[in-house]
Parts: sequence; C-alpha cells; structure tokens
Amino acid sequence: TRSLIVTGVQTCALPISLLESTEVQPAESPQRAAVVAALNGVLGDHLAATGNPLATPMSLRFNGAVLEPGQMPAPAAVSSKLLIVLHGLCMNDLQWEHARADGTPTSHAAALAQAHGYTPVFVRYNTGLHISVNGAALSEKLGELVAQWPLAVERITVLVHSMGGLVARSACATAEANAAPWRALLKSMVFLGTPHHGAPLERAGNWVDVVLGSTPYSRPLAKLGQLRSAGITDLRYGLVQASDWQGHDRFRRQPDRRTHLPLPGGVDCYTVAATLAKPRSLLAERLVGDGLVPLRSALGQHEAAAHRLAFPKSNQWITDRRFVDKVIHAAVFSSKCTNFEASRRP
Repeated sequence: TRSLIVTGVQTCALPISLLESTEVQPAESPQRAAVVAALNGVLGDHLAATGNPLATPMSLRFNGAVLEPGQMPAPAAVSSKLLIVLHGLCMNDLQWEHARADGTPTSHAAALAQAHGYTPVFVRYNTGLHISVNGAALSEKLGELVAQWPLAVERITVLVHSMGGLVARSACATAEANAAPWRALLKSMVFLGTPHHGAPLERAGNWVDVVLGSTPYSRPLAKLGQLRSAGITDLRYGLVQASDWQGHDRFRRQPDRRTHLPLPGGVDCYTVAATLAKPRSLLAERLVGDGLVPLRSALGQHEAAAHRLAFPKSNQWITDRRFVDKVIHAAVFSSKCTNFEASRRP
C-alpha cells in the first residue's frame, strides 16, 4: 500500500507499517486508526478527490461495529434515546476511549450514556473535508439511523469535541433546510472546545502542527503542516455552510464574511471552554483560551452582536486545558453532564 500514499508523505517519517495490508497490521488497531485519522485531517480532501482508499468514509458505530442499513442491533441491546458522539480534527472515534486500571478499554461517553439510558453511537469521519460537506453527510446518516433504528427514537443528544461541534451545527442547518425528521428529535447538544468563530492558529498556519504533535502516531505528520486541507482552512473562521466557502480561494487571506448561523432552535445547548490561565487570573489573561481555541470562540462570543451564539450563562463552563485534553478521562465530565441532563428534566 505504499503507492497509496501521496507524493511527499514518504519523506515525513510516517509509520508506513501501520498503513500496510491487513496481513501485516490489523485494519482496526487503534494505532493504525490514529495514523489514518491524522492523515485524513491533513489532506483528506485530496485523498477523497483522488479516490484513495485511505480516505475515511463517514460511518456511525455502535459497540465498535459499523451500523449498516439492514444491520441494526437487536432491540434488546439498545434504547430509544441516542447519544451521538463526534470527534475533532485529525482524530477518530476510538480516541474517546481510555484504559481502565486493568487495561481494558472504556469510554466516559459510553458510561454517561448508560447512566442516563442512552445508547451511544460514535461518528467517524474524514476531518479534511469541508465542514459543510461532513455536515450534509451527517444529516443523511442520522436520517437513515432514525428510520432504521430497532426502536422508535424518542430523543437525540449530541456530544461533540472541537471541529465535531461545527459539523453538528452544519448538520442541523442541512436537516432544517430539508425538513429531515431527525431534527425534531434533537433535544440537547454539548460542545467541548468548539471553535465556533474560528481559531487564530489556523490563520497563522500552524493549527495542524499543534494538533498533529499531540500523539506519537500523528507527530510525524506535523511536518506536513503546510498542506492544509479544506477542513483545516474552514477552521479559520468556523465556516459551517457551503455558501461561506464556495467560489472563494480558501488559501487567500480575507475578512470574515460568514453568513451567521445561530444555535439550533428548540435545543438545549451547553459549551465547555478551556483556558491556559489559572482560575484566579485576570479575565483579560484568560481570554487566550486553551492554546488552540480562543475562549470567546468556544463560548460563542463575538464583537459583532449579530454573530454571537446565545449560550445561556448557566450553560457555559470554563476550566483549564486539562479538562478538554483529557475530557474522556475526567470524572468532572460525568458530573457536569449529569447536571446537563438534570437541568432539563421536569
């Protein structure tokens, strides 16, 4: 499969053995999945456009298995409430997991779902594609899921990290435009470190360097930082609609001309933002955010009133960066989401 890698990647010390045939490396090992996810984040648009088999198709997953039409789980194994979980840039669904003390994998997202009677469905997608392209695909997938779920779906909650939040908002806009039935079932959304108004690191051209340098599997790809995918350039201002990028040179520096997309109506929306500053530091110092996403962007705040996202104050949390970096490990995550759930109960 070496020939499947685009020219230039071979020079970055990529762990090619992880991308070899399944006779050498299991197709779904966490290591291989992490490398493929990172590669898709950097140049997934190119992989998809050239028909490269390393391009990640969007899929919904339950208990590690891809949910295919006509192959839904048994009714006794699921509930009528769905927790849809989306990862961020250069990541995949397996990276929500962490190891228990005995070494077996677990996920706080799955534990949270179980505690409140939800069935967790994880989304895997190509983060190098335009956010609006992934949003349209997600809306279609959720429509198929609701139509074929073995039980009548009563409600949907969405838990998203980083770019996943923009994809989810884009999916809502697509669903509303198409009158998709699943949209009426969406009741809650929890955003973790989502750059609603973009991130300055992309504007400086080094968002991908920071993201890719965070794991040993993706670190070699950091040398490809100048190859910025459509998904990465969408993060400049948080472009969630196709009209925001169509007909424009995405590499050209230009002002923010987005069409404002408000939070979805009739949905309880919560946001968790991270900061590098200490809890007692001056507010001005805490505006720096987590080093990737500015605090104001994660909270939906904007200098122009027309662009602000209406997160109620009671639905906003600010914490240090360790929370977002280790969100699936942190016990506070479960307690906060318990509060989310309890806050909307009668």
